[in-house]
Amino acid sequence: MTVDGEVVGELTRPGLVALIGVSHDDGPEQVATMTRKIADLRILRDERSVADERAPVLVISQFTLYADTRKGRRPSWNAAAPGPVAEPVVEQVVHALRARGVEVATGRFGAHMDVELVNDGPVTIVLDV
Repeated sequence: MTVDGEVVGELTRPGLVALIGVSHDDGPEQVATMTRKIADLRILRDERSVADERAPVLVISQFTLYADTRKGRRPSWNAAAPGPVAEPVVEQVVHALRARGVEVATGRFGAHMDVELVNDGPVTIVLDV
């Protein structure tokens, strides 16, 4: 992942990319659940988890996950928490994963990031916690 041509976060071996959207009401309970799910879900090859494989995780804040496209042609982002609320929540997830021994790379909060990934399978799972 790059910002203005500079690599700011990358995985050097197979792992997970966790796109994290934060809503206005997210707090410690959601952080704990997200952390547990990211580390323990058996979604890697042979039903293994990040914790089982000691796989790295690339955490990217992604407010656009909360796009509401039900009306008109322009998405609404009202359900997404503003940066001052969302950034600490994303940082808490990163800290909690690292506390569990997970290798974590990150993007740069609020920056326009160019993200490249290989979606193996492809498998994409939405965790709504």
